[in-house]
Formats: sequence, C-alpha cells, structure tokens
Amino acid sequence: MTAGTPLASLHTWALDDPFAVAGTIAGTVVLAFLIRWLVRRIIGRTVSTFSDNAFARRLARARAAHGSQESLHDETAEVIAERTAARARTVGALLGSIATFIIFAVATIVVLELVGLDVTPVIASAGVVGIAVGFGAQSLIRDFLTGVFMIFEDQYGVGDVVDTGQATGTVEDVGLRVTKLRDENGVLWYIPNGSIQRIGNKSQGWAVANVEVPVAYSEDLERVREMLRGTAEALAEDPAWQGDILAVPATCSVESMTPDAVLLRVQLRTQPLRQNEVARELRVRVKDALDAGDVAYKQGPH
Repeated sequence: MTAGTPLASLHTWALDDPFAVAGTIAGTVVLAFLIRWLVRRIIGRTVSTFSDNAFARRLARARAAHGSQESLHDETAEVIAERTAARARTVGALLGSIATFIIFAVATIVVLELVGLDVTPVIASAGVVGIAVGFGAQSLIRDFLTGVFMIFEDQYGVGDVVDTGQATGTVEDVGLRVTKLRDENGVLWYIPNGSIQRIGNKSQGWAVANVEVPVAYSEDLERVREMLRGTAEALAEDPAWQGDILAVPATCSVESMTPDAVLLRVQLRTQPLRQNEVARELRVRVKDALDAGDVAYKQGPH
C-alpha cells in the first residue's frame, strides 16, 4: 500500500483502534448498497420516463416524421410506443445489472485495501487472469456478448412473447447471462443467451389471422371468395375490432385442392398477439355467411 494515499492513511488509523476495521468495512458495504440503490433509482426514473405512454408516443411520432412514411396511424403509433417502452425497460434492467457489478467490484477492492492486503498486484494481473478465465469460461462470455447485442439490436424486450427454439413465452427479465421466459403453463425458463440460435418475436410489428375454408368443387369459387372477403372486411369495420385489425382489404386465395374440396384461405393483418382472437371471430362470421349463402363445405357423395 503506497504511503500517503487516502486508503493508506485510513488503514493506519484503523489499526490504532481494533474496532475501527470492522466499522470501516461495514461502512464501506453500507455505502456500496446505498450507491447501488441510488443508481438503480436513477435508472428506474429514467426508464419510467421513456416508458410513459405519452412520452413514448411523442417519440414514435417524431421517429415517423423523420422516416419514409408521410403519416402514421394511431394504431401504428401505439405499437411503436409500446416497443419504445419495452426496450427502455430491457435496457434499464441491463444497466442495473452492470451498475451492481461495478459498484460491488469497487467495494470489494476497497475492503481488501482496508484489511491490509495490497491489491495493486491483483489489479495488475487482472488482464492475465482475465485471459486465463476467458479460455475456461467462453460460454459465459458468449452469453454476455450475445445478450448485449440482442438488446441493442432490439431483437426482443421485457414483455415480448418470443420463441427461442428451446421455449416459448413472455420475456420477464433480460440479464447479463440469461433470459427469463414465462410460458403459457406458468413455467419460468432460464435460457443462457449464448445458447439462443434464433429468436421468433411475436410482439413486433404485426401478425396475420388465417382462416381456411374447404369448399366443394361444385361451388362458384369467385362467388365464395367475394363472400369471404366481404365478411372479413365487415369484421374490420366493426368498431369492436377496429383496434385489432391493421389493414384492409383482406386477401382471399386458393391454397390447395384435395380429393374432397378446394381449400380457400382468407387473411387479415392484425396487431401483434391478437391474430388468434381475430381468427376465432372471423371463423364464426364466415360460417354464418356460408350458411346464409347455402355454400357446401366439401364435395358430397355422387
């Protein structure tokens, strides 16, 4: 320990009093927890600001104003606002983890100095030790770097529903090493970031509601297609469903032909995670429309 430094003077003072060492160490630990609480509070307030719906919506409209689109629908602005809020929460969780690591690492070095250990060789050899640990802990480094790139590339965020290949669920936390997913059965999955080879994000942008209808060969396909398209567009104009459906007109196409029927598919673009509800309602309306139009669902016996 270098003479004349503040820590050296503090250590010399501590040795004069047997109880001073424990008190000083306890004070250092308490100070570390206090700084950690303060930093995380600042991060939390910043995240809350960016997560505020009004602020996020203003950011979304400003972002659209500088983009290629001339106008932005309210539904699209809401989607971008939600993505901004989710990304802010995710980056906040990452910054909180990094801040905790740095604060307690510094506190550990200070405590070692206070008890009389010379930490200069430890710090000087940190590079060599880091290389040695790096070869033995490549998976940890890969997990960390993969997690950082996933967050800053906005591949997913807290609150997104994602498919990682290993599990599908809602992202509850993104850490330095693992991502926590809660699946539909309530199981919490801990997935190392480096083991994720692909991400399917079901919460970004938009989704598609698909309804397939088998129709008999004897039916006029063009008439049935117009019937399906009209039913889908009537659903899109329903005030109860306007917020869930993003684009009209609906698309209706012939997907395949089987020995029994011609398979038609009608599609509507929806808000993320709302495609299943829209598809369920559309099936009910399609069934009613086909019954009203006396359309046969498949080829009957000859």
